[in-house]
Amino acid sequence: MSFLQHLFGNATEIDPSAVQAEFQPVMVSEEAVAKAFKLFRDLLIMTNLRLIVVDKQGLTGTKQEITSIPWKSIKKFSCENAGFLDGDGELKVWLTGEPLPMKWELSKAINIREVYAYLSHYVLTHG
Repeated sequence: MSFLQHLFGNATEIDPSAVQAEFQPVMVSEEAVAKAFKLFRDLLIMTNLRLIVVDKQGLTGTKQEITSIPWKSIKKFSCENAGFLDGDGELKVWLTGEPLPMKWELSKAINIREVYAYLSHYVLTHG
């Protein structure tokens, strides 16, 4: 991830197998990581069963808040692709009972249509 992406907060895609190994202790036996994104220290993980948001806190990042969002809890979502002069795309997810969406900015290098397809598949088949 480049320094500018760190500075401006653009999430970049990371290897799902590395994330699978790191977070295996908090996953159920039939769960598999499909996509993973890193935003500075935080993570957005898409598995076949849920969306996992990892918020690393403190100076060292050893303190973590892990939020689990079952696919059936997502009532709608949107993806906005990066424009010509805009350096990033945006992913928004609305949860049942929450008026405002969760938002993440995604690097231009990420295939936003592929992310949208993953969200569509999991939300529509598990909802």
